[in-house]
Amino acid sequence: MTEILHQLNDIAHAVLTAAEASDVEDTLQQIASVGRDLVKCRYAALGVPDGSGSLRYFMTDGMDAATIAHIGHLPHGHGLIGEIMRQRQTLMLEDMSTHPSSVGFPQHHPEMVTFLGVPVILGQQMFGMMYLCDRIDGMPFDSNDRMLIETLAGYAALTIANVEMSTQHQRLKLLEQRETIGMELHDGIIQSLYGLGMQVEIMRQRDTIEGSELDTVIDGLNDTIEDIRSYIMKLRATEKRQTIRQRIEHIKKRLLVPETVDVIINAPDTVPPFPFNVFESIGLIINEALSNAVRHAQATSIYIETQETDDTFIIIIKDNGIGFAPQDVGTNSGSTGLGLRNMRYRARLYGGNIDVDTIAGQGTTVTVTIPLQI
Repeated sequence: MTEILHQLNDIAHAVLTAAEASDVEDTLQQIASVGRDLVKCRYAALGVPDGSGSLRYFMTDGMDAATIAHIGHLPHGHGLIGEIMRQRQTLMLEDMSTHPSSVGFPQHHPEMVTFLGVPVILGQQMFGMMYLCDRIDGMPFDSNDRMLIETLAGYAALTIANVEMSTQHQRLKLLEQRETIGMELHDGIIQSLYGLGMQVEIMRQRDTIEGSELDTVIDGLNDTIEDIRSYIMKLRATEKRQTIRQRIEHIKKRLLVPETVDVIINAPDTVPPFPFNVFESIGLIINEALSNAVRHAQATSIYIETQETDDTFIIIIKDNGIGFAPQDVGTNSGSTGLGLRNMRYRARLYGGNIDVDTIAGQGTTVTVTIPLQI
């Protein structure tokens, strides 16, 4: 009994160590090695099904790299490997060649005789199958071996589930990072480049170009280059000291709003009532709304106002442009569908809301509401 308790303790310790492995394959490899050590056998393997009757992973312990290379391919889930996968029951054999599901071994595969196969199951979900062959002492596997490997399989199911969940979390985190970068590019840098393009187009259509106009475009390009560097390095140190009005003025300047468009800003010269990262997102919402008014609405007048109540920060961006039918958003090239989605996403991150009041031919009013207590 004492020996069994020691073995169970070894299982728990070994699986906890395996759970700290860097990825799924490392975890599977370590669990297979633990199983082989527990029952003192020559070969062990741990396979993970792919959901279509074959194997996604198959990690072995006991074969050297040269032997694995000569075999040349992973098992396909046939034979006794597939038997455990299909039946979901432990299978213990003194001579595996006598079982009806046995299909023999591929070329260069070492000969194996005794067999212990155990499903790795948590609830109704199968996470893998453990296979062990040929005890070193030449004896067949016994009930104690079965108990140890079934116990290991229970721990292994939890470990594999945790590692796969962690891997999935990392993938989701990467997708979120890509989404954030995409929004920042769309809402910031791309809008700035569009403004520069508009300015150059206006200059191209005239016979003469003033030096001050070229200076404006060059300054705009330099600002955009600095923005790219800031996005990459996640640095906006100079903007942390901007007041609300300065931030909006900076957005207007960066977009190179044409002189034919009158932009009225009614905002205080006070520090924003938010942490920097929150006001950064709010600034990108204003950036997108102002860009939409210039690019899509053909507005000649844009009014931007900020208000602050006891518990709410409000931004209003109103233009006299052509407006749009909300049901048409995203159906035409050049539409504002992606921009509106990004704006709403940013507001929701901080418990806020965006209301868009627009009628085709009658202008648009965008109202952004962000709670002060985030």
